[in-house]
Amino acid sequence: MEAPSFISLARKRAQGERALEQRKLRIQDFLEMKKQRKKFAMISVCDYPMALLADKAGIDAILVGDALHVVALGHETTITATMDEMIMFSNAISRAAKRAFVIGDMPFMSSEVTRELAIRNAGRFLSEGLCDAVMIEGGEEMADTVKALVRAGIPVLGHIGFMPQKLTLGRLGSYPQGIDARSAEKILNDALALEKAGAFMIFLGVTAAQAAKVITKELSIPTVGTGSGPDCDGQCMISHNVLGIYDRQVGKHEKKFANLHDIILKAFEAYREEVLSGKWPDEEHSYLMNQAELPKFESMSRRIKS
Repeated sequence: MEAPSFISLARKRAQGERALEQRKLRIQDFLEMKKQRKKFAMISVCDYPMALLADKAGIDAILVGDALHVVALGHETTITATMDEMIMFSNAISRAAKRAFVIGDMPFMSSEVTRELAIRNAGRFLSEGLCDAVMIEGGEEMADTVKALVRAGIPVLGHIGFMPQKLTLGRLGSYPQGIDARSAEKILNDALALEKAGAFMIFLGVTAAQAAKVITKELSIPTVGTGSGPDCDGQCMISHNVLGIYDRQVGKHEKKFANLHDIILKAFEAYREEVLSGKWPDEEHSYLMNQAELPKFESMSRRIKS
C-alpha cells in the first residue's frame, strides 16, 4: 500500500512543478522557495528580446534595474535615469515575461521626496510599466515609505547593502559593504526594518558573504544577492555581464557565462567586409522581379529617360 501512495505523491509533486513552470510566478512562490531552501535566479535585462530569452530559459525573476541607464544607454551613473525611461523599458520587458516575476527599479529621487510621490511613481511601474513589484534603495530610513506603498497595494523589494544611488553622492563609500561588524549590523537592522514594513524580499547589494548568510537566516522573507556570496536565497546579475558584451571593467563578483563581445564584433566586421566587397547581398537574399515583367519595365525606363 505504501508504494502506490509514494508514487501518487511523487506524481502530484511533479505536476505541481510543471504547473509552476508554465504560469506567472507570484510573491508566494518565492516565499515557498525560501521555506523549501530552493534557490532562484534573477537577471537584470534591458529590452524585450533579452527578456524573452530570459523567460524562455526559466529565469525566475527579471529586474528592470536602473543599471540599464549605464549599460544600455551609455551614461556614467544611474542617478540620471528618469521615471519615463524606466517605465518605457519596464513596459517592453514585462510584455516578454510570461512566467518570470518582473520588478521595476525606482530611479533616483522617485521615492525620497514625499510618500505621495513615491506611491504615484511606484504605481506607474505597475499600471504603465506592467511590473509585478518595485525595488527601492534604502534601509530603515525608507521603512515608512515601504509601509505606505504596501498599504497602497504595491509589492516592494527592499534594496540595501551597496546602493549605487547613494554611492554617487558620496554617502556610502565603496563596496563591498558589511565587511566589519558595525556595518554588517547596520545592514541587518535595515533588512529587519524593511521586512517589518512589509517588503516581500530583500536585495543585498555587494555585501560580505558572511554577513549576507546571517541576514538571510534571520529573515523570514527571501534575500537575493549580487556579489553577496552563495547563501542568499537567490542571485541576480546584469545580462550584459552574463553574456560578456559590456565594454567596461566590472567587479570581481561578476562572471561571464559567454563571450558575446568577440562573437558580435566578428559578425559586424564580416558584415562590413561583405558589403564593401559587393558579396552581400547576393541573389539568394534578394527579391527578384518576374522575368516576364522585366522587359516591360526596361522599356518603361527607357521611355521615362528619353
